[in-house]
Amino acid sequence: MIKSDNISDYKKHTTDPDHKSDNRNATTNSDTRLENRKLRLAILGAGGIARKMAETVNRMEEVELYAVASRTEEKARQFADTYHASRWYGSYEEMVADDGIDLVYVATPHSHHKEHTMLCLNYNRAVLCEKAFAVNTKEAEDMIRLAKEKNILLAEAMWVRYMPMSFTLKEIIDSDVIGKITGLTANLGYSLMQVERLIRPELAGGALLDLAPYTLNFATWVLGDNVSTIHTTMTPHETGVDKTEFINLIYPDGAIAGLFTTMESATDRRGVIYGTKGYIEVDNINNYEAFRIYENDRRLVQTINCPAQISGYEYEVLACKRALEKGLTECPEMPHEHTLYIMRLFDEIRKSW
Repeated sequence: MIKSDNISDYKKHTTDPDHKSDNRNATTNSDTRLENRKLRLAILGAGGIARKMAETVNRMEEVELYAVASRTEEKARQFADTYHASRWYGSYEEMVADDGIDLVYVATPHSHHKEHTMLCLNYNRAVLCEKAFAVNTKEAEDMIRLAKEKNILLAEAMWVRYMPMSFTLKEIIDSDVIGKITGLTANLGYSLMQVERLIRPELAGGALLDLAPYTLNFATWVLGDNVSTIHTTMTPHETGVDKTEFINLIYPDGAIAGLFTTMESATDRRGVIYGTKGYIEVDNINNYEAFRIYENDRRLVQTINCPAQISGYEYEVLACKRALEKGLTECPEMPHEHTLYIMRLFDEIRKSW
């Protein structure tokens, strides 16, 4: 069902002057019209993370909340009224058939990401799919294969990878200020045992797919996608899903990443990167707040705070807008190759349990 046929006026989009051009997988489907109007975003799903995206989009000049779909018309209508979506639908398929959509944000549980992403792609809709991208590597491969066959943008919403602070961190490491990286530690935990989808196996619940994407992406952003050995231990919930895990990644050069995730309790969400000349403390690996650089004598030499932002979600949406303007089938900030690498790590970790 359509709430309104009125579509707001479009404002000129100014692209990020610091963003480097990347023609990876460029297609003939570039949409230069998006350079001169707002991107029309549709949200598939109306849960908590969808609400956060809607709140973010409402504060963006370059994007408008065009439509939302839920499994019920009432929930979709309420969402649209609250967040000022132009249209609302009580059916996912009905929404993705709307030719006014530029990009669909898939915000349903992990267990349904493949189904809903494939639905969008089969209607020729570009997709920004929430993490975890899929339940396993096979699902992810199928999703990416279809996107490439149809020359349609498909991106994983691993929001930290799109943030300016991620590239600042990379610049700090590349500057050699802390020397050769010898290892890192990172943790991420929340009290989430009351969240039903996270304890239900049929919804792909557990800490691995919900929280470990952040610790694993932090480790691979710093150390790379060439893990040689994985050691891991897990504590299961009574339903069988993982509720707490330690993951150790060992690299060919001897560097080690020690990662801890839990949905039983809150943690400080801190990361520490260790080098031969010093170390970096990272406040909140889930949404970088500050970096503190120390020398080997533990003397603080520099603090870098996160610049003002809306929520952090805006960066992944703007990356998709740039990719659509260039006709790309993936975002350079989170390429398909890395999405698949993380999915393979998930599969290997689960095999060891």
